[in-house]
Amino acid sequence: MKSKVRFKGKMRLYLSWPLYLTILLVLADVGLYFYDTATGVVLSVFTAVYLTVETCLYHYMKPQLTNEIVNFAMQYATVQRRLLNEFEIPYALIDYTGKILWVNERFAELMGVDKNYHKSITTLFSAVTREFLQKNNGPQNVRVNKQDHIFRISLNRIYFDDITEKSTAIEVNGSEDFLTALYLFDETELNQYKTENIEQKQVSALVYIDNYEEALDSIEDVKRSLLVALIDRKVNQYFTKRDALVRKIEKDKYFVVFKYKYLSQMMEDKFSLLEDVKTVKVGNEMAVTLSIGVGIKGSSYNEGYEQARAAIDLALGRGGDQVVVKEGEEISYFGGKAKQVERNTRVKARVKAHALHEIIESRENVIIMGHGITDVDALGAGIGIFCAARVLGKKAQIVVNDPTSSIRPLLECFSPEKGYPEDLFINSEIALEMVSRNTLVMVVDTNRPSYTECPELLKHTDTIVVFDHHRQSSEVIENPILSYIEPYASSSCEMVAEVLQYFQDGFKLSSAEADCLYAGILIDTNNFMTKTGVRTFEAAAYLKRSGAEVTRVRKMLRNDMACYKARAEAVRHAEVYRGAFAISVCPSEDVESPTIVGAQAANELLNIIGIKASFVLTEYAGKIYISSRSIDEINVQLIMERLGGGGHLNVAGAQLTNCTISQAKHKIMQTLDDMIKQGDIQE
Repeated sequence: MKSKVRFKGKMRLYLSWPLYLTILLVLADVGLYFYDTATGVVLSVFTAVYLTVETCLYHYMKPQLTNEIVNFAMQYATVQRRLLNEFEIPYALIDYTGKILWVNERFAELMGVDKNYHKSITTLFSAVTREFLQKNNGPQNVRVNKQDHIFRISLNRIYFDDITEKSTAIEVNGSEDFLTALYLFDETELNQYKTENIEQKQVSALVYIDNYEEALDSIEDVKRSLLVALIDRKVNQYFTKRDALVRKIEKDKYFVVFKYKYLSQMMEDKFSLLEDVKTVKVGNEMAVTLSIGVGIKGSSYNEGYEQARAAIDLALGRGGDQVVVKEGEEISYFGGKAKQVERNTRVKARVKAHALHEIIESRENVIIMGHGITDVDALGAGIGIFCAARVLGKKAQIVVNDPTSSIRPLLECFSPEKGYPEDLFINSEIALEMVSRNTLVMVVDTNRPSYTECPELLKHTDTIVVFDHHRQSSEVIENPILSYIEPYASSSCEMVAEVLQYFQDGFKLSSAEADCLYAGILIDTNNFMTKTGVRTFEAAAYLKRSGAEVTRVRKMLRNDMACYKARAEAVRHAEVYRGAFAISVCPSEDVESPTIVGAQAANELLNIIGIKASFVLTEYAGKIYISSRSIDEINVQLIMERLGGGGHLNVAGAQLTNCTISQAKHKIMQTLDDMIKQGDIQE
């Protein structure tokens, strides 16, 4: 490194001012020549001698002064070095190649080296390499683990030019080399305290018995107290092993508080309490299932409890028999393998009917919409709500953007010629013009805002009602004033049919309206073969009494030849993966409603012996639609959730974007492999 040392600043001015006085003498000498030439000559000689002597003294004294300044600086630096050497923070100086130039006593003691350790810093910290030092210009922080300690290494470059720029006496030019100052902070104890603080954080949980009444009704009276006691024991044993506080707040509800450090244990065993409580048998035909909501939120106990409330609502909305862990915006799901328990009571339907009656009555108009690519169930539910609004004298319209061939025969039943409003069915653009803050937006057959026909519509009103039979996910419609989500229901049409029975005295449906609702139930239950319960048949009986005709509905639901051939092709080219999963692709060319045909093909594949679940992929409108079906052994909803979709235990689906058919098939296979490996699917 070559450099030139010279004075600058006040030191240079101090040494140079005698030379500057020569200028004054010269000016004075010039003035004397006008008055007295002899005196001017004398002063000229004096000035010349003065300049000569001063120049000699300047050049003679400069090295000595420089030496004195350097000696002072060294003495000053010695004091600084001693202070730095005894500095409590471990400190080291490294050159630009990574070689250790100097370390203080604390660094040497902590690293177990001597003061003359001049090897590469990489020998102590492998993460701090020569390339790393030369690549990063600004201050850097690196965390490393060494000898059961956690260190934070703070690195800062020191350029020679930067040092001399701050000097008021000398400067060094032409240097591009640098040193690196390394500060070492032992954060082992700090991280230990942080970990302990997090582990001690309170976690709130709510535990609900899903089918308390149904389980008690299935056994003798004398055994009921025993069943309850055994369930209490299972719940208490599971949580008290983890130092938890368990309190029964109602006959079928528990409030639990435990430390955060035990949550990971519960998640690792996938909340084995869910399966353990199903083993309680005292003559009850129905296995007892639990829903658990776990909430973690900041340091506030109230916020943690509210998170637990939101988690349990989500668990119940997804059909129960599962655990939902809600930590801020992050949500984890466990369980959910059991079939949903059907409620025999109609109290909830009656309550929702009265609430819906009051809401519609207090609003100016009603806009109804289902999910994108409206199907028969969404249309039937929409027609039912239209009938409810009509009874109350309110204008109601249904958003249908692109009617498919599957619903076109039903739409023809509600033409102006048959007495229905000309603007009964509208598109999204018209809906956005019609909506106001006093409009009720009714969402049916979906509870995800992104899946609706017009998501933007939800932002233009304060009154939203949701009727759906799909399990909830982390994406939900925010702040609905009425939410009726029942995963055990076969279809949205079943739910609406139940509500209409209690909506208003003397309420009647026309035969066409009853046909539409009946068609929705028929499609979603695959002709009453899946997800049918007592209330499904009761809803169908109500619609039959209202004039629904099975033959008429069947004619409207028939497929054309192109759809039938596409479904046959999907079944014909199906691949069997792992001997139990049928995966196929449904052709979309010349098919108006390929997604519906794909769903029909998925149902057909379940008729093959040995098939536990079917997956049919359909490419349509720039997306890959997946229809998945199972009979009873596989929960396809959990599989579809991993792909960003959802649905029911036996009926589910997903939509993939920026993906090809082959990539989508690979994703399904990979998901199946992962879930089998993790034990979520039993082969």
